[in-house]
Amino acid sequence: MTLEQFFKEVPRAALAFSGGTDSALLLWAAKTYGCGLRAYYVNTAFQPAFELADAKRLAEELDMPLTVVEADVLAVPEAAANGPRRCYYCKKALFTTLRQRAAADGYTVLLDGTNASDDDGDRPGMQALRELEVRSPLRECGITKDEVRRMSKEAGLFTWNKPAYACLATRVPTGTAITREALEKVERGEEALFRLGFTDFRVRLLGDAARIQVPADQMEKAVQLHDTIIKELEADFSAVLLDLKGR
Repeated sequence: MTLEQFFKEVPRAALAFSGGTDSALLLWAAKTYGCGLRAYYVNTAFQPAFELADAKRLAEELDMPLTVVEADVLAVPEAAANGPRRCYYCKKALFTTLRQRAAADGYTVLLDGTNASDDDGDRPGMQALRELEVRSPLRECGITKDEVRRMSKEAGLFTWNKPAYACLATRVPTGTAITREALEKVERGEEALFRLGFTDFRVRLLGDAARIQVPADQMEKAVQLHDTIIKELEADFSAVLLDLKGR
């Protein structure tokens, strides 16, 4: 099945739209193949501000309707506790909210951007998607991540080479309760590294310290900017550490 065939069979749907590469391609495909689709962005403390900005930009460029749904994910006890199945409880709560909002707007089919490269066994949140009967067109059509990027580039989408970005909750060690303050510190730290020109990195919490992971080809730059990085992050963290294993 192709995306064109999928959207001919599903002429009206709601899309869980993250502003990332996968859901961006689906938004474009729905527009291209005439699906009456509305995108929904769930705004929580787990998402950095730039993701919402990207989602709004793409929806505007494609002239597709976008609804921003506010959700307090930290009010979900199992998500805030940050146990090994945090992703399941988070996805279950957020997609339940999404389905209810979409249904109120008259949409009975809910889509997400899971692609054929995503490992079912490595993503506990997929269980929640199955339980809520969320459909994943990219996965159903056998479209891998590499193909998503290729197709996105051909379509002229600015997201075609956007690095994968796991939510801010992944920066907090499993078993450590997640607080809004911790997430805000991580987001400020990552915003600082973005401004310094780093890409595809992580600022992970290690107690009160920040453990920075950058790709191997950016390691030398991190060392050279040692003083600047410390100055940018020292207000939020007791220490700033560079993980020599990198990403």
